[in-house]
Amino acid sequence: MSGADEWWRRAVIYQVYPRSYADSNGDGIGDLPGITARLDHLASLGVDALWLSPFYPSPQRDGGYDVADYRDVDPQFGTLADFDALIAATHRLGIRVIVDLVPNHCSWDHPAFRAALAAAPGSPERALFHFRDGRGEHGELPPNDWQSMFEGPAWTRVTEADGSPGQWYLHLFDPSQPDWNWDDERVREDFRTTLRFWLDRGVDGFRVDVCDALVKAKGLPDWPHAVHGVVRPVDGRLPPMWDQEGIHEIFRDWRNLLDSYDGSRILCAEAWLPPERAARIVRPGEMHQAFNFAFLEQPWSAADLRSTIETSLEANDAVGAPTTWVLSNHDVMRHASRYGYDGAVALESGVGADDPQPDRALGLRRARAATALMLALPGSAYLYQGEELGLPEVTDLPDDVRQDPVWERSGHRIRGRDGCRVPLPWTSSGPSFGFSTVSSSETWLPQPAYFGGFAAAGQEGDPASTLSLYRRALALRRERGLGTGPLEWDEDERPGTIAFRRGDLHVLANVSGEEVPLPDGARVLLASEPALPSGSVPRDVTVWFMR
Repeated sequence: MSGADEWWRRAVIYQVYPRSYADSNGDGIGDLPGITARLDHLASLGVDALWLSPFYPSPQRDGGYDVADYRDVDPQFGTLADFDALIAATHRLGIRVIVDLVPNHCSWDHPAFRAALAAAPGSPERALFHFRDGRGEHGELPPNDWQSMFEGPAWTRVTEADGSPGQWYLHLFDPSQPDWNWDDERVREDFRTTLRFWLDRGVDGFRVDVCDALVKAKGLPDWPHAVHGVVRPVDGRLPPMWDQEGIHEIFRDWRNLLDSYDGSRILCAEAWLPPERAARIVRPGEMHQAFNFAFLEQPWSAADLRSTIETSLEANDAVGAPTTWVLSNHDVMRHASRYGYDGAVALESGVGADDPQPDRALGLRRARAATALMLALPGSAYLYQGEELGLPEVTDLPDDVRQDPVWERSGHRIRGRDGCRVPLPWTSSGPSFGFSTVSSSETWLPQPAYFGGFAAAGQEGDPASTLSLYRRALALRRERGLGTGPLEWDEDERPGTIAFRRGDLHVLANVSGEEVPLPDGARVLLASEPALPSGSVPRDVTVWFMR
């Protein structure tokens, strides 16, 4: 592959959650050979790159984001040889590969953390993590008041080698995910080794998990405020565990390392920050991209969406970086269901069978319109596996099969993210809808019976299908160069709509307004709904047209 150009400024990148994409050996869990066998789907879709969620050795207490070995493949997903075969196959198709880097925390099964537990307080082994003495008369209270993102305290007390209650260690997420101490140079050097390991195997970049939490404020001061969703200052102060100035030194170091390789290798930041703060991560010499979670968080509202588009473009243009756009991923409710509610929803809380249910038809209609809007915007776009099929969130999972750690940590109050991680349906029938090569196998999360109606095979050849809409939109986006170039707002934009031009292409999203007539002689190139009233755009529809 050539790859010397700045492909990442305009790329459409497809996220694969390996456990749920395709199963090659019949154990009910997706794997790397399964992904390789289904690459034709990505090629026909027309994406530029594949982003792989973690496939590393892990006890899977948090879906692989609890890494026990950063430089190997978990046997349930295959081998390093399988990974090399996947890289070679994707590159032959002209598709790049981005892998997850999880630098904020590891698994408590990681050899370094096991050594820390066995070592004494104040030891070099413990200095790799955040071990602290507790507060209270006997150290029985956590060192500070920080709360875990998965509910409960962000500290767990250990039992020392002599059996006595000991120090506490920090984990911003599950207790099985101790946070690394990035003030220790040994941590930094070990991650440089990890980056080189995968770059030498041919990966084209890294999506960096929780990158804005690597550096904590000196002294780990108290922070009595809850942190959920996009991180914003409180009383003019940033939370001491997020978006500290020291993260930028790390990013510049990584950027220098990647720039020493050929082929435009990239870094993409997962940072739940407002656009003006996320833009600081993509300044020259730091990361190439940062996820635009402010856009993902918006309800189906023309005013909110337009405001976020404007703010995002302004913030990123100021530092010469592309804006990214995303509507779904492995951590949030699928947008085909999210938009089935009116107003904002709790993105990561999940939905159970006894909760208010989304309007599935309305959600899919709005999701198709939102995707058509997103893919017309300048910058890079991320897609999450299954959204091109119109997959809804699975809102009726039995509670006894849930695996997201927040379900137990919250005392069964928060159902979590399993609903967006259910294995994909490839065929319209069969016990696993084609997910597994073994017809009798069960999937690691059960698929609902209605998933067959969303199967990829059933949408082939249907011009009205969601899969056809995505293919057409991606082809037009590439053909017309929509990933780059200016956006000009339509001065005649009507209430409840979003209207802009990309060169001679006009985009009109009717979010909540009255039916909008198209200009005389308009030639429609793409419509999010196949059957438009003659010469007009109804509510919850996006149209691309020429005059």
